[in-house]
Amino acid sequence: MAKLKEKVVLAYSGGLDTTAIIPWLREHFDYEVICCCVDCGQDNELSDLEERAKLAGASKLYLFDENDSFADDYILPCLQAGLDTEQAALLGNALSRPLIAQKLVELARKEHAVAICHGATGKGNDQVRFELSVKALAPELKVIAPWRMTELWPFRSREDELAYCRQKGIDLPFDASHAYSHDRNLWHSSHEGLELEDPAQEPMFEELLRLGVSPKQAPDTETLLRIGFEEGVPVSLDGKRMKFSDLLRKLNEIGGKNGIGIFDIVEDRVVGMKARGIYEIPGIAILLEAKRSLEALVLDGDTLATRRPLGEKYASLLYAGKWFTPLREALQAFFASTQSTVSGEVRLRLYKGNLIRAGASSVFSLYAEDVASFTTGSLYRHRDADGFIALFGLPLELRARMLQRAGVAEEESALIELPALPLPVKTTVSKVKKADKKQAVGKVAEKKKSDEKTPEKKKAVKKETAKKTAEKKTGAKKVTRKVSKKAPEKK
Repeated sequence: MAKLKEKVVLAYSGGLDTTAIIPWLREHFDYEVICCCVDCGQDNELSDLEERAKLAGASKLYLFDENDSFADDYILPCLQAGLDTEQAALLGNALSRPLIAQKLVELARKEHAVAICHGATGKGNDQVRFELSVKALAPELKVIAPWRMTELWPFRSREDELAYCRQKGIDLPFDASHAYSHDRNLWHSSHEGLELEDPAQEPMFEELLRLGVSPKQAPDTETLLRIGFEEGVPVSLDGKRMKFSDLLRKLNEIGGKNGIGIFDIVEDRVVGMKARGIYEIPGIAILLEAKRSLEALVLDGDTLATRRPLGEKYASLLYAGKWFTPLREALQAFFASTQSTVSGEVRLRLYKGNLIRAGASSVFSLYAEDVASFTTGSLYRHRDADGFIALFGLPLELRARMLQRAGVAEEESALIELPALPLPVKTTVSKVKKADKKQAVGKVAEKKKSDEKTPEKKKAVKKETAKKTAEKKTGAKKVTRKVSKKAPEKK
């Protein structure tokens, strides 16, 4: 009986890299290759996947539709974290990789596979994200990363990979001219390669954008949107309720047409190098701006200020692939706890790449017009500000008084301080002349006499003199009395 082949589960995108990996795994490891593709919003990029995978030599292809899970369990927490829009632009792949890794592990256990394989290069972030997730979920599984196995993986270009596939009898609908590296899901579309590898070169947006157009190409008309939220969750668009994944897909379409959410970023990768990419996040950019507008009304200042640095920390964890960590879970629990009053409606105008706020309303609004208005309201007493400012500014006042006291003390000490003299030379005779010392002492004495001439000083001196005279007279009387008492003994 023939020995069964060991199985490997390949994270399969349908692109040239992962398609070339299928025959390579069979050739070098004699594995049965099972392909796993997770749909996080790639849309038409997933067409004809099964046919292509089996043509390349895979025994099976599993396609998991995780659009809703990706939206609800991965994207929504990031919205609740209140991320900066440019931070958010870098997280599209970082968010999908833990979900893909989770499905890879589940399938590996189902198929009794011994290893998981991915097509991430040794220069990128995705290798870290995939492998940290596998370590957290299934440390017993082996991970194969062909791009790091340079002694076995001979390819250095798309031309090399295409030639290898043709050699194996695999005819693919690719050509070497399309050398941009693209990634896409519900969150984003990202692009690297060609002219983008030179930061001095302007991106050719007409060639690379996939979710929309550049602001220059956007129509010269405004688009007004109304977005409804319930407890921090986007639930409606222009009055029509829809599930979150569908709403985000619609916003990607509308935002893309208006040139919204395009970022040209030089990032610092986890592996230490800088890299440049173009990121499209039209739907996410719209939702982040809408949510900021609503939260400005319903969340207190301390909560907003506290969340800001925690959101930055959360984004850095996700970027580095640390999804399956206690800290990520703790931060996410805090963000979720702030969302109970984030309900209402926000209006935004979209125009040639710009997002313009057009109003927000909520029954949980903390904005009180009769307090904030220039017209004095009954709830606000202007006199209350007197006591508040006195206490709020007390530390400043106390410090200012201390500095004044210290300044007066320095001025008084300067009146009797001798001029700075040079250090004596280490010889038997000092280089400082006695005449110089006398002159310095004389100046101080003159200064003292001059001060005594002021009316205040004169009064003080006169009073002191009168006191001493009175003490002398009292002392003289006491002495006379003692002498008179002792006089009879001289008989």
